[in-house]
Amino acid sequence: MFEIGFPELMLIAVVGLLVIGPERLPEALRTLGLWFGRMRRSFTAVKAEIEKEIGMDEVRRQLHNEAIMDEMKRIERQVRSTVDDAQASLNEGIQAADNSITPPTNPADTATDTATDTTTDTSVDASADTSADASADTTGQSHSQDKAHNG
Repeated sequence: MFEIGFPELMLIAVVGLLVIGPERLPEALRTLGLWFGRMRRSFTAVKAEIEKEIGMDEVRRQLHNEAIMDEMKRIERQVRSTVDDAQASLNEGIQAADNSITPPTNPADTATDTATDTTTDTSVDASADTSADASADTTGQSHSQDKAHNG
């Protein structure tokens, strides 16, 4: 900062000796040394305080960042839980919709349904045969009646 060499110091000492005098010069130099010591301690204290504040700011910043990270983790867990609940609900809804559209297939139920279907088909075939016979009989009777009227 100040570049004071040996020649400058000698000049200051000679001027001080002439101005203050040889009797009071040692006392003046002692007082000047005390002032420089106090200034040095003050600068050291200020420097330590600034470093402490910077360190405190760093600690505060780190604690704040940790708090933010904890909050982010809590929100992440909450979002994951909500997504899992929504997915489970959606899967239940899809399963319910599938069950309402197609009933569950059970081999025992399928055998019963097949037996019922064959019984129904046979009865339908029998009634169809009966209807065909009845139609033939009715048609045959109407032809007979026509011949009787014409003949």
